[in-house]
Amino acid sequence: MNGSVRVGRVVGVPLRMHWSVPLLVVLFAYGLGRETLPLWTPGRSDAVYALAGVVGAVLLMGSLLLHETAHAATARWKKIDVEDVTLWALGGMTRMGRPQTAAAAFLVAVSGPLTSLVIGGAAVGAAIGLHALSGWSVPAVVLVWLGWANLFLGVFNLLPAVPLDGGRVVQALLWWRTGDRERADLAASRSGQVMGVLLVAVGWISVLRGAASGLWLVFVGLFIMLAAASERRRTTLDTALRGVRVADAMSSPVATGADWLTAQRFIDEVAVKSHHSALPLLDFEGRPSGIVQLRRLAAVPGARRESLRVREVATPLSQCAVAAPDELLSAALDKIRLSTGMRILVVEAGQLVGIVTGKDISRLMQRHTLRLGDGGRGRGHGQGGGGRRGDGDRSDSDSGSDQSGSGSGWGSGWGDGGRG
Repeated sequence: MNGSVRVGRVVGVPLRMHWSVPLLVVLFAYGLGRETLPLWTPGRSDAVYALAGVVGAVLLMGSLLLHETAHAATARWKKIDVEDVTLWALGGMTRMGRPQTAAAAFLVAVSGPLTSLVIGGAAVGAAIGLHALSGWSVPAVVLVWLGWANLFLGVFNLLPAVPLDGGRVVQALLWWRTGDRERADLAASRSGQVMGVLLVAVGWISVLRGAASGLWLVFVGLFIMLAAASERRRTTLDTALRGVRVADAMSSPVATGADWLTAQRFIDEVAVKSHHSALPLLDFEGRPSGIVQLRRLAAVPGARRESLRVREVATPLSQCAVAAPDELLSAALDKIRLSTGMRILVVEAGQLVGIVTGKDISRLMQRHTLRLGDGGRGRGHGQGGGGRRGDGDRSDSDSGSDQSGSGSGWGSGWGDGGRG
């Protein structure tokens, strides 16, 4: 997600934190320390309230992290690739690959809310125990606040609206019931859009009645609407690309450049002659080593261009989307990274044999639309003809991947918006 930094690892998965998290901690700490605690346990000093507020806020963020960790751990248990876990203002997000069975999808979806409900129940139970011993002490109030927050988190995330966990649960159940993944995805995305509209409406009515907290519902509803719409677009894309291989969509041959060239020489000999905004790089042995975006080259100061190698400003192959010619295109799309945009390098036996870009995908979508308009009499998916020879079509579109970190689709992330 843009604006996030890596801060560590959880269950072997990179953990990232968005810049909005400290603001969220301050907001929770203020609400707990200035409003909740003085109301339930009057007579304490401001320092005690402030410290307890910070402790409670940090514990709540830890609960959010455990919620996401449950998703990540369950996904890894079911052999699903997990890219990273990110905490942000509306909760958290776990970006992962697509589950291959309805059962795996269900288990990954339900693991987060169950974790929150267990934490909430345990915290409320501990608070009741402390209250029985010493009344409403500061620790007891912090625990009951933490418990109810987690219970709310668990229940809210079970709403049947993608990208919330409840929407994923509905998705998995429909997939299991019908055996049709695309149909289940479409139904879940529609429910997400409807739920998003309802939340925006309820939130706006609350604001009009003087409840400023209604703005939170408005923001969450808008987030759900946008994420569900993105999910629906992805489902439409998957339907159009059903059975299509990477080789059917790729452009070949591919314009490339040598990764050992200096930035200045690369600009003079390769970049200025290219119609593309990004170019794959090859090493000394002719193997692909990454992708360089021309805007990053342009940002290199003139004084450094004679000494800096182009590979030093390129995205390395390990961070690029790479697929084999015989791989299904729908599966290859799940590998797309924000750093390289809508580009998939097609590699066979260690050699670059083609590239799939945004325009290649758009071309396939247009053909799918034409087939539908022709009553389905056109050629079926996966029968070839999708590939294109030559690269004079300027096919490497600048359109980026839809991996915005907003929970927009299985391939782009498992978003748990509107939490806390």
